[in-house]
Amino acid sequence: MRKFATLLILAAGLFANAASAAFETRATAAWVLDETTGTVLLSKNAETPRPPASMSKLMTLDMLFEAVRDGRVTLDTRFSVSDKAAGMGGSSMFLTPKDRPTVEELIQGIIVQSGNDACVVVAEGLAGTEDGFAKLMNERARAIGLKNSHFVNASGWPHPDHKMSMEDLGILARRLIEEFPDYYHYFGMPEFGYDGRVPSNHRNRNPLLSLGIGADGLKTGHTAEAGYGLVGSAVQGNRRIIFVISGLGNETERAEEAESIVNWAFRQFVHKTIAEKGTRLATVPVWMGSQQNVGLVVPEDLNLLVPAVVRGEIQAEVTYETPLRAPIAEGQQIGTLIVDLPDLERQELPLTAETAVSRGGFLPRVRTAALVLFKQISGQAAGL
Repeated sequence: MRKFATLLILAAGLFANAASAAFETRATAAWVLDETTGTVLLSKNAETPRPPASMSKLMTLDMLFEAVRDGRVTLDTRFSVSDKAAGMGGSSMFLTPKDRPTVEELIQGIIVQSGNDACVVVAEGLAGTEDGFAKLMNERARAIGLKNSHFVNASGWPHPDHKMSMEDLGILARRLIEEFPDYYHYFGMPEFGYDGRVPSNHRNRNPLLSLGIGADGLKTGHTAEAGYGLVGSAVQGNRRIIFVISGLGNETERAEEAESIVNWAFRQFVHKTIAEKGTRLATVPVWMGSQQNVGLVVPEDLNLLVPAVVRGEIQAEVTYETPLRAPIAEGQQIGTLIVDLPDLERQELPLTAETAVSRGGFLPRVRTAALVLFKQISGQAAGL
């Protein structure tokens, strides 16, 4: 049996009308995450697999970063260039079969130049063949929680079975940021050219990097079927946001929409400390314990991302199982705080026992038995 207790939490300093927090995007599909709190700010067709174009190169980079971290290769390891790799069309590092690029050069070539040739070099260098690498990509994708992705190649080259959802791209971007901080700076490089080849192709395609709005990565993409897309991230103050957009009509629309999303995410939402660590939010009865009640407390400072324009109080709900049986350890999770905010996903946060409650002795057991008997007699009397 689950018991509910309604609670009003004051959110001081939040004013105006919550409706203005909503954002209408021109993108066919989009996903926006406040990475600091894990709050999804926007989800539009985000779970639908779509052609990811070059944005799926993030999975190739994830595989390569893992290989470096695990010691299978180093940044100085040199890979050979096959005829297949050198013959790749589209965006390129302009590699030839005579080249022996390092892993670090390939990372930069994939990120900055979006090199399809570089992706094939990595795939063959790590797995022998691109087909074999694609199989490994799919296995790894499932292992890291990408539920709506399927890879056929390493570069995002158009194929009817090569698809990713915007949510999966965002989850992957978050993983790259959190799991590989030593390599993440490559995503912010403004330019790179391998051996001075084709200087006009040295500029990073990410349109936000030079705008001074905290943007520091990750990857653009474009094909005729996918439209123009971007997996991006930006940091302002102590907040980071990650966003994915796809299906824009041209580079200008992509740049405008990306900048608008960044500005909206930072200006329309704020972090608020709703309750400090140790704050008691409810008191719940304990069954067969050395004491009859125990407090439900916040185990850490309760920081929520809230619309910057909410007025007054935030209504939340405390839930816990009943009967709550002793023994109970101090700090044991015995409840949940559920918070519903306008335009945001429901948030569920753990609540823990304020103190330990041991199993009761003779008297608490007698008291409990008497209470049960009283309830049974009362119920029978009510039915007469």
